[in-house]
Amino acid sequence: MITCINLGKSLSLLLDAATEIQMDPEPTEQDKAFLTRQLVQVTLPHSSPGNVPIWKRRNGNLTLSIRPGWNHEKDQPIGYPFGSIPRLLLFWITTEALRTQSRKLELGESLAGFMRDIGLDPSTGGGKRGDGRRLQNQMERLFRATISLEMMDTKDKNVIGKRWIDMQVAPEGELWWNFKNPGQATLFGSWIELGEKFYEAIIASPVPLDKRALRALKRSPLALDLYAWATYKTYSLNHHKKVEQFIPWHAFMAQLGAEYNDHKNFKKKAKAAFKKVRSVYPGLEMEEVDGGFIIRQGKTAIRQKQSRRKLSTKISG
Repeated sequence: MITCINLGKSLSLLLDAATEIQMDPEPTEQDKAFLTRQLVQVTLPHSSPGNVPIWKRRNGNLTLSIRPGWNHEKDQPIGYPFGSIPRLLLFWITTEALRTQSRKLELGESLAGFMRDIGLDPSTGGGKRGDGRRLQNQMERLFRATISLEMMDTKDKNVIGKRWIDMQVAPEGELWWNFKNPGQATLFGSWIELGEKFYEAIIASPVPLDKRALRALKRSPLALDLYAWATYKTYSLNHHKKVEQFIPWHAFMAQLGAEYNDHKNFKKKAKAAFKKVRSVYPGLEMEEVDGGFIIRQGKTAIRQKQSRRKLSTKISG
């Protein structure tokens, strides 16, 4: 019964967002969100990687790796950020960092207010399956993690170079929320301070997105990834005056769906997720063909001239 209710609510959110975006394609300033380009090109885990010392994902010459923080109370790794919630947190972090131009971000005085800010539902309660408890767990996983980006470069056949950057997400912070009564304010505001290198990376070349679409896609980490990837890829094609690009399913799986057990399963999941994405991103021009799909020039999710910063297509460490 719970699953049916969740499915019905997800479909309702999707239909409402699709209708609103069709009627008014340009979001208000409050409905604009951003995500750093590197985390569009290489994405977080969709499911828990388990107890492994390091997790990696590769896209061409760019490699993302994550090392979990340490739980000093239990004397064990905190675990990896995975699923939709860390993605929603990263949208919020990037957007707030751009808005405030500050490494220190105020998370607010009540859990309910912050949950609504990132698109979660405070009415789901403070139990293990409630959004509040899942948020608490994933916040600690993300904020305490170290994210590394490494890029291989070749000047010619004899000269090979490597660039890397290791970034703590939020080496400082305080959380004082009441998870049993999320609407209650605390005596102290909650905050995080982003690592200097992480802050510099996320504000350097952000991809502009529509919060209305993110809220509608929030239950699917794959759909969130595909939405951000599709608008970035569309911009890249427009920028380079390239009419279209063929994307093989096997290469796309390596980039965005490495946890899936086979190409057929990933293709099935990706097609279903793309169907959701297209409903809230009407400017997306793509077509499935034998062995993959073709993405073409079209409209980005937010018109470039209205985005906060100009997008960059250059891969950098």
